[in-house]
Amino acid sequence: MNRVTQYALDVVEGRIVTGKYARLACERHLHDLESENLASFRYSFDEEKANRINEFAETLVIAEGEGKEQLQLADFQAFILGSLFGWVDKETGYRRFRNSYIQLGRQNGKSLLNGILGTYCSGFDGYNYAQIYCTATKSDQAKIVFNEIVKFINADPDLEELFKIKDYESTIISNLTHSTVRALGRDTKSIDGFRPYLGIVDEYHAHKDNQMYKLLEGGTGKLKQSLISVITTAGFDLNSPCYELYNDCCKLLEGAFSNETQFVYIAQLDKDDDIWDSENWIKANPLVCADSDGVDRMKDIAAKAKRIGGEELRDFLTKRINAWFQLTDDDYINIENWKKCATELTLEDMRGNECVVGLDLSSGGDLTSLALEFPVRFNDQQKYFIYSHSFIPKMRLMEHIQTDKAPYDIWLKEGLLTVTETIGGVKTDYKYIVQHLKKLKEEYDLKFKAIAYDPHNADTFLVDLEEFGCDCIEIVQSAKSLHQATEDFKLEVDAGNILYHEVNGLLTWSVTNAKLTWNSFGECKIDKNYRIKRIDPIDAIIDAHKIVLMNKENNIDINESAEEYLKMMGW
Repeated sequence: MNRVTQYALDVVEGRIVTGKYARLACERHLHDLESENLASFRYSFDEEKANRINEFAETLVIAEGEGKEQLQLADFQAFILGSLFGWVDKETGYRRFRNSYIQLGRQNGKSLLNGILGTYCSGFDGYNYAQIYCTATKSDQAKIVFNEIVKFINADPDLEELFKIKDYESTIISNLTHSTVRALGRDTKSIDGFRPYLGIVDEYHAHKDNQMYKLLEGGTGKLKQSLISVITTAGFDLNSPCYELYNDCCKLLEGAFSNETQFVYIAQLDKDDDIWDSENWIKANPLVCADSDGVDRMKDIAAKAKRIGGEELRDFLTKRINAWFQLTDDDYINIENWKKCATELTLEDMRGNECVVGLDLSSGGDLTSLALEFPVRFNDQQKYFIYSHSFIPKMRLMEHIQTDKAPYDIWLKEGLLTVTETIGGVKTDYKYIVQHLKKLKEEYDLKFKAIAYDPHNADTFLVDLEEFGCDCIEIVQSAKSLHQATEDFKLEVDAGNILYHEVNGLLTWSVTNAKLTWNSFGECKIDKNYRIKRIDPIDAIIDAHKIVLMNKENNIDINESAEEYLKMMGW
């Protein structure tokens, strides 16, 4: 049996220990093998092509260290490489996978895998004049994979004759195929318009945006086969494009949707695994922890992380355990708990109910947000549905896309954001907020119990708010004023009592940006991690929640009628 399928069987049948997502990748391979004979399934597994890349890899020589040795692929590496090149289109024979996401712990051969890909695709894949790019956020990082290819070439006299290395230009040229390998940092102009046969994105977790990835991917459109290869560890930034891709790939393996051209292999511990149990570490470190020496080294690293904590612990969790972990110690909301609060409920489900409005007003051209909070009951348990919408001046939209590294244009298309065009489009016109509230009130027959507002810049706005005929309550933006509401909202999230529409990416973005700050009396409020990390949507929610909490403490139930509806929905 070929090594790809043998590995998949060994994992699924429990002979090789892996985490959930590596197992799902193996199950996917086996399932697709069973589907080969179906007319509706357009791909087949070519064992010869899978074997060819693996056999080629094991002709390479590793010269780093005290002496030279022949490369021997680990079983998981043979599975990855064989899958990428073995799965082909039944009719054309071209490779199936055009994108690959691989996540491994530190020192598990990430650069080596990409080095194999770069060497093979540049000279031995039967493609002439291939353009191959090793990219990263910085030139030095991009040259890590480039140098892996150089080391393979320099270690083998036969390969030396087949390639010309121009190290001063960070370029390798294949004498056989006239293909080129180039190392590029974040110099987007140098790859815009190029056609990468192989695009390598190294340590994608460190990328602040997806511009490099998209430029590479965009250049492959007219190629009959190509590959964008992402091999990375987990990272610290839960607002990064890599984390978005990671989540998307997890959902793909879980069967939430289908994407036949995306390959995924994620090595990480399972949710309930003890991170200090050395027997679990191989799930994230299939190479490092394949022998006792590697496990012993990990034990020393783990002991230091557990003893010192802080940066050492974060590094252990993220780079060794390969788990996504927010960098700051003072995060406001646990993002995993927040994601569990996502629901399919929308404002339509709150029709006719009472709510509290929260407003966070910008000082000019920044983000302005409103929130509606609906207390609802389900099986005698209090829940809170959150609606969130934001506003930004039209002339400042592109500026904020660049400075905030956030997809405001996408959120605009998704209806999560409104651009204001009056006042020259450079400052938010609060009349848009009033119009939006009026529209919601009329369309869904809502009853505003109160409007809680940030007094900053609200003077000329109050007359318009009072037209809604409910109490307008000023919320002082201090830790003393917001402490109870801030803490209670966090607890309600942790308890799973907050509900929000699952597609509201703008709201989730603001939640991940929020951190806790404390005054000398031990009272807290939220602030943002950095100047460009907006928290206006969650600020508006806390303003509203302060009033909802006051009503709760006074035993005022403002929405008994929702209980019957939620029962009907199966909640």
